[in-house]
Amino acid sequence: MGKMRLIFAVLLFLGRSGIALAQTDRPDGTVLVQSGTSVHRQADQGAVRLDVQREKHAVQVLFEVAQTKIVSAADAMPADKYGFAPTDGEFKGVRSFGQEVKHLAATNFILAAAALGDDPPTDAGDETGPPAVRTKAEVLSYLVASFARLGQAIDAIGNENAAVKSSPISPLKNTEATRLALAVESLIHANNHYGQIVEYLRMNGIVPPASRP
Repeated sequence: MGKMRLIFAVLLFLGRSGIALAQTDRPDGTVLVQSGTSVHRQADQGAVRLDVQREKHAVQVLFEVAQTKIVSAADAMPADKYGFAPTDGEFKGVRSFGQEVKHLAATNFILAAAALGDDPPTDAGDETGPPAVRTKAEVLSYLVASFARLGQAIDAIGNENAAVKSSPISPLKNTEATRLALAVESLIHANNHYGQIVEYLRMNGIVPPASRP
C-alpha cells in the first residue's frame, strides 16, 4: 500500500509540473520527446550509426597486416620444404606446408566471391585449391592472387549496388551474410592458419619474418 501511494504521488507531481514525457520512435533514428505542450527531437542514445567508410578502412588495415605476414611467411619456407608435414603424435595426417597455404588461399577466393555476389571459383575445390598448383612458385602466386581478390571484396564494402551471396563454407546464413562479415571471416580464417604456418616454419628452424627483430 505504501508503494502504491508513492507511485501515485510521483505521477501526480509530474502531471502538475508539466514535465511528463512521451517518446515516439522515429524511422530516422531520432525520438520525439514531449514535455508538457512542447515537442522536440532528441537523438536516440541507444542507436549506433555505422560509419561504413570508417569500418571499411579498419578492415583494410587489418587486411594489409594479414597479407604481409602470411605472404612473407609462405615465401620464407624453402621450396624443398613445401611438402613438409609433421607426422609424430597428434600431427599425423595433417596437411603439408604447401597444402596449408593453398587451403588458406582457396578459402580467400571462396569467401571473396560470396562477398562480391559471385559463384565460388570451380578450381578452388573443397577449400583445397587447384590440383595443378604444386610448386612453391605456383602456390605463392595463387596465394597472392587470393589476397588481391579478397582486397576487391573489402574495397566493395558499402557498395549497395553489388550483390552479396552466402557461402556453403560460412556459418553465416542467407539473411546473415554481409560483405563486411564475409571479409572478416576470411581474415579470421587466414590468421588461424598463419599460426599453423608459423609452427611449420619453426619446426624447420626458420623464424617467421613477422617475428624477426
